[in-house]
Amino acid sequence: MKIKTFLTVIAFSIIIVTFSQKPTFDLSFTAIESATYKQLDSIKVMNRTQGGDTVLFWPDTILVLDYQNAIYEFNKNDESLKLFQNYPNPVRNSTTISLYISQKDKVNIIIFDKIGRLIIQTGIMLERGFHSFLFEPGNGNLFLFTAKWRGKSKSIKILHATSNSRGIGSLEYLGEECINSQLKATKAVQNFSYNLGDTLLYIGYTDTLQSGLLDKPESSQTYAIQFASNIPCPGTPTVSYDGQVYNTVQIFSQCWLKENLNVGTMIQGEENMEDNGIIEKYCKKNVEDSCTIYGGLYQWDEMMQYAIKQGVQGICPTGWHIPTSGEWKILEGVADSQFRIGDPEWDDGGNRGFDVGLNLKSTIHWYYYNGLDLYGFSAIPGDWRGANGIVGGGDFSAYFWISDEDDNYYARFRELKWGFNSVYSSDNYKGLGYSVRCLMD
Repeated sequence: MKIKTFLTVIAFSIIIVTFSQKPTFDLSFTAIESATYKQLDSIKVMNRTQGGDTVLFWPDTILVLDYQNAIYEFNKNDESLKLFQNYPNPVRNSTTISLYISQKDKVNIIIFDKIGRLIIQTGIMLERGFHSFLFEPGNGNLFLFTAKWRGKSKSIKILHATSNSRGIGSLEYLGEECINSQLKATKAVQNFSYNLGDTLLYIGYTDTLQSGLLDKPESSQTYAIQFASNIPCPGTPTVSYDGQVYNTVQIFSQCWLKENLNVGTMIQGEENMEDNGIIEKYCKKNVEDSCTIYGGLYQWDEMMQYAIKQGVQGICPTGWHIPTSGEWKILEGVADSQFRIGDPEWDDGGNRGFDVGLNLKSTIHWYYYNGLDLYGFSAIPGDWRGANGIVGGGDFSAYFWISDEDDNYYARFRELKWGFNSVYSSDNYKGLGYSVRCLMD
């Protein structure tokens, strides 16, 4: 039977004392690859509205959200060994692992790599309480960290984002923290807060893979974290819309149209789009046939169909929507080999990421330096329609509108550029014409 894990750094043996009766609901997590069950290693839940995060470990992948203030009291009668998932995970340079023992005794620590080679074995006498260790992986991308105490054994998997580092790895004891000070700090430092309407990011981990999705839960939900990639979306390999057929591509937990949207009636670049009940588009070089290859270019308001809500359907087919900045950040974290989902790298503007652009760009159509297209997103250089009415014809950049508005005149976009392996994030004038990709609801 699964154990319901309450949101606090001491995710075990807790008693919640509340001051008022308010609803709670459960979030359950499982994983699939296409339509086949896949075992999760862990789920990280990040509150993108308030900040803060917590981690659930398989098989305890049910989260109880209690949107009220609570006091957490540690059960001092518990006699056990507890091992917490390392953070950060995956690891780039080093990571911190914490454990708890209820009585003073020797703790033995053993670390193996994924093929069973012994990397580190050590023993240390520890006082009752919480203890932290710093682990620096050597060469390899998956490690098994095991702690043994009084006949009990606990293990976690540690993912290494880069496997080309040298050396055999090292483990350093960082110190202990007494129970009383841990209890005093728990609510202030690690208590996961949630209010109705908050946006939560769920990041699922299995072996060296990760997959993420966003939601604003208001009732109990069961989420199936998808780990299939670069295949037609299961159950929806194509979409027919406005006389055209679009292919789909599953990129972990996101299902995208594989081609740029090409819907509407072409107008000349010097004309502005109007709220006239007719979807209008610009075509590269003002040549309608080019829309067949590159898709249409749209002003932001026309794309949104004159709404301002993030994630609106806009000009997308029914059941699809204009992606949000948060959804683009998930795509970027999936596609980049160094900065993963939820990394602060994606919260910055300008050029971001290590090789995300290279991995999302198509293998054809670019002026030079085609992409690798590792995930089937197949970004092509649709160029843009400028504020002066000139519609470009170069094969240098792919601009994509997203549904996040900055103000009455500016909205967010992403740009992939030839010769750059990163992705550029900024805002620009809504009157420009950019490409559009649709994301399944």
